[in-house]
Amino acid sequence: MARHDSELTDKLWNKIEPLLPKAKPSPKGGRKRISDRRCFEGILWVLRSGARWKDLPEKYPSPSTCWRRLRDWEDADAWLTMWRAFLSELDERGLLGWEQTFADGSFAPAKKGATASARPNAARARSGWWWQAAKVFLWEFNSPRRRRTKRR
Repeated sequence: MARHDSELTDKLWNKIEPLLPKAKPSPKGGRKRISDRRCFEGILWVLRSGARWKDLPEKYPSPSTCWRRLRDWEDADAWLTMWRAFLSELDERGLLGWEQTFADGSFAPAKKGATASARPNAARARSGWWWQAAKVFLWEFNSPRRRRTKRR
């Protein structure tokens, strides 16, 4: 299997590509669009390394291009779609133990001098990641489950 100096195998990319939204060509023309695969790999590099966008190696598209593609895919629920598709595939193979699932929680101490029951500042909104995690949890929680059969 050829990798073409790629983070993803061709087999894996062939599963991911159809789940990404198709870009509409600009009526004004313009530059050729940078490959979704290269942007996806740049996004993966940042997520894996924990590095800043501006530290993205030159073999990937520009940091701003990768960040915009990440934002656009997030707005189009592409990440949620991919998550569901891969979870469904693992579930079909019987590789998920749904009886052992749990929701992760984050805990933060109260600010110094604040009461434990003090409400957070109303001006602060929940992050996009919180809403995405909530959507995934609610979708998974409400999805019908097949009964697991014992494998020999």
